[in-house]
Amino acid sequence: MPRPKRKEIKFTTDSALSLMQEIYNECVEQRSTAIRIQNKMIGFMKEAADMALIGPVLKEQQKIIDSSIDKKLQLSKLLSTVSQKNLESSQGNVVFDEDLKEQINSLFAQKDEDDNPSTLNYKM
Repeated sequence: MPRPKRKEIKFTTDSALSLMQEIYNECVEQRSTAIRIQNKMIGFMKEAADMALIGPVLKEQQKIIDSSIDKKLQLSKLLSTVSQKNLESSQGNVVFDEDLKEQINSLFAQKDEDDNPSTLNYKM
């Protein structure tokens, strides 16, 4: 029997920053892998007819690259918001308001194979 999925997440500023770093590292790895595959496929192309075979693979790799860039932009916006709130806080503890929670939750938005959003939502 698999472990039940966690529906509620509680974290501190440090754990949120650690999670954001982990997401960033994953994005970097996905992007570099997609670029490596894309370059390898372009290297296999000998004539124009090969483009019909390689085209869908290149298109899929480009989607991965674009989504990783988008996720990194979301992370940087979120990090700047957390940093700003941390500076404004006198105790050094950031209170995660609904806007911050929604931004973090959007980073967890999972999609299935058909690019349909997942119904799994986390409460923070």
